[in-house]
Amino acid sequence: MDQLENQPNQLNIEISEEVAEGTYANLAIITHSHAEFVIDFVNVMPGTPKSKVKSRIILTPQHAKRFMKAMMENIHKYESINGPIKDLEEIQLPLNFGGPTAQA
Repeated sequence: MDQLENQPNQLNIEISEEVAEGTYANLAIITHSHAEFVIDFVNVMPGTPKSKVKSRIILTPQHAKRFMKAMMENIHKYESINGPIKDLEEIQLPLNFGGPTAQA
């Protein structure tokens, strides 16, 4: 028997095959109220005028802050090994993502 199984605070987490495959997203839309943060993950495809939310995660403000800190820590670790991640503003992507240009 594994010694970790005997620890009272051990958390056993399972993941289904479907969830383990993951869902690609290249846009996150974040909104909040006094009680929660809502993060909608979207896959925007070039030249496609409509996109759907692929996943929605709802967090308490405390968990949102813990998530932000964990992301910052992991980005720091990633950049220490792989070099700085360029921000999209630095890359100068066209706003139309290769699709038709918007008209005002």
